[in-house]
Amino acid sequence: MQNIVSNTTEDPRKTPQKKSPIPTSAAATAKADSDLDVDIDTEVATVVAAKPLSIAEQINELTDPSFMTSLARGLAVIKAFSDHRRAMTIAQLSQKTGIPRAAVRRCLYTLKQLGYADSEANNFFLKPGILALGYAFLSSTPLTVAAQPYLNELSHRLKESCVLGVLDQNEVMYVARSHTSRVLSLALNTGSRLPAYCTALGRVLLAGLSATQLDRYFASVVLAPHTERTVVSEQKLRDILFEVRQRGFAVVEEELETGLRSIAVPIRGASGATVAALSIGAQVGRISRDQIEDLFLPSLLNASNEICLLLP
Repeated sequence: MQNIVSNTTEDPRKTPQKKSPIPTSAAATAKADSDLDVDIDTEVATVVAAKPLSIAEQINELTDPSFMTSLARGLAVIKAFSDHRRAMTIAQLSQKTGIPRAAVRRCLYTLKQLGYADSEANNFFLKPGILALGYAFLSSTPLTVAAQPYLNELSHRLKESCVLGVLDQNEVMYVARSHTSRVLSLALNTGSRLPAYCTALGRVLLAGLSATQLDRYFASVVLAPHTERTVVSEQKLRDILFEVRQRGFAVVEEELETGLRSIAVPIRGASGATVAALSIGAQVGRISRDQIEDLFLPSLLNASNEICLLLP
């Protein structure tokens, strides 16, 4: 009898101990917390990855031995000046570009020695001589030479300012302009730069990009509102650009500036690619949406077609 008992009784030292199961609710909570941590980490990583690089960081990423970092920094300092900030301190320029103050100081010193900049106290500003850097382009480019007479004629006949713009990085740059006596609140001249996503010029130029180029644009641009009507949704902008591509023109209403309505058409080169855009803007109180298409669009399209014929 003792043998039978000893054979049938389990030795507790050899029996695997069963772990007490975690209550279902607790396990679910633990899993949810873990998933939440992963989601938060992913979201933070996405935000960090989406943050656009500063000008200095973009320059530092170019590691080609033939690339002149000092020249790139000097050009970045020149471009940092604007209509809104004609005079800037070294600290302000450093903050705007991300370039170290010591490097900004050397750039400004060089520009002063060459006659391109000057200073009063701690404020630096560009001198008229800086225009020589862009004059060679404006005077020798077939596009600007061919377009200027048409801009003048359009502006005279329609009584509104007419501009010619190209896409430069993420912005529209004015390369030619014809003025009228009417003045808008925006002080825009040849060389002025505007965001592409909320201007008629810019949308025509963006609509001419390939799918890869457009993806690269949206990956690097910050879509910030300028008025309460500015479209800052990437998907909505893509839909708008598709429509612009189909219709052959763009109209933007009060997205860059309240009270401003503008229309633009593409100028295409011999290959059919969009190389520039032609635009007219007017205050909303002077012209309606229907009028800007009925009165301005035919003239813009005619001028665009004639300019295209003059391009090499």
